[in-house]
Amino acid sequence: MMNPVRLRPRSSFMCLLIVLLATVPLVSATLPNTKPEEVGLSSERLQRISQLIQRRIDAGEISGAITAVARNGRIAHFEAKGLMDIETRKPMAKDAIFRIASMSKPITGVAIMMLVEEGKVRLTDPVSRFIPEFKDLKVAVPRSSNAPPAAAGARGAAPSFYTVPADREITIRDLLTHTSGLVSGTISTAEAAKVARKQGETLADYIPRLGSVPLEFQPGSRWAYSPGAGFDTLGRIVEIASGQTFDQFLKQRLFEALGMNDTFFSTSPERSARIATVYQRTPKGLEKQQDPGRTTYFSGAGGLRSTADDYLLFGQMLVNGGQLNGKRLLSPRTVELMGSMYALDTLPGRPRGEGFGLSVRVVVDAVARGTSLSNGSFGWSGAQGTHFWIDPKQKLVAVYMVQTSNNEIQRDFESAVMQALIE
Repeated sequence: MMNPVRLRPRSSFMCLLIVLLATVPLVSATLPNTKPEEVGLSSERLQRISQLIQRRIDAGEISGAITAVARNGRIAHFEAKGLMDIETRKPMAKDAIFRIASMSKPITGVAIMMLVEEGKVRLTDPVSRFIPEFKDLKVAVPRSSNAPPAAAGARGAAPSFYTVPADREITIRDLLTHTSGLVSGTISTAEAAKVARKQGETLADYIPRLGSVPLEFQPGSRWAYSPGAGFDTLGRIVEIASGQTFDQFLKQRLFEALGMNDTFFSTSPERSARIATVYQRTPKGLEKQQDPGRTTYFSGAGGLRSTADDYLLFGQMLVNGGQLNGKRLLSPRTVELMGSMYALDTLPGRPRGEGFGLSVRVVVDAVARGTSLSNGSFGWSGAQGTHFWIDPKQKLVAVYMVQTSNNEIQRDFESAVMQALIE
């Protein structure tokens, strides 16, 4: 009988060290810092960002925020102001974790485009190629009525409609550009509520049921924002095409590659103290909102949490044409396509001068939009007020992290950043 192999003390120590290191959270990567003037920005003018945020805090419109600006791959401005939590008077920290809501959508868009480059998905693919329940969709047609338009959406009033066959199937491109009609209006939203997601369900459980919901309009016939269903469906397509759950695909293929170690769907216990509280504006002031906690539903439309540092890395990857720190996620041509205009520059509910690309808003005409952003800038925002854009011409990334919705501040932040450019 062979004697058992005994580890030498040094070998035992090394094994223990490896185990311990594996349990220590990774430190998030970050871009290098620089003096603003070294990248063509004015230190004095960047102070206007700080002044803007402080005014809004003093007015009781937000509890606190983080603003960050990088140009030519280096951070020229990164500041935390105000409070993470009003009740405990906890100061805003630069590593605070935010619910980024619909700023998850561009990340989902990148995941889809990675699979497009690998030949596993095509923009022209019908969704039914991956989810058979989306075959033979119906389109809702409102019944004519003498009632005022508002009555159809009144509380307790079900919209009256009949259905007709869809002229064609909805495609990956339709979902990415909000031109699918999937849960994109009054009728489809009311019908989707009948098959609503249940507690504990996953994308695999829920998304196929959306195939029974009539579309709001014929695929590709117009633009209407799909807040949840469209990009959640894209998340499920990532799972089917890659063979991984959506959270694992993002972690292994995107977040780890970029060093985005504080971006995830559910917060780990050791990070819970870094979560910024969400507040809603009310006539009585800012009202604290409950945190949803951990989830098994990995929403590609709005489920991610992140930090300003992490999202700067994501934006810088796009500015760099799809790569960061020697890791290439996309080709420059694919990033260019993402920021191209796929939907018309007059979008319902959006300012003039904006178009829509593949998962992102695109500035098509800065003059018509009334903005100082460059034509070709693209990005998106989140329901809790978060906002980002990249400017390929100026090699610039700007990120605004907050947990209270206020579109005015987003526009003011854009102006404050762009007026700081001096060369």
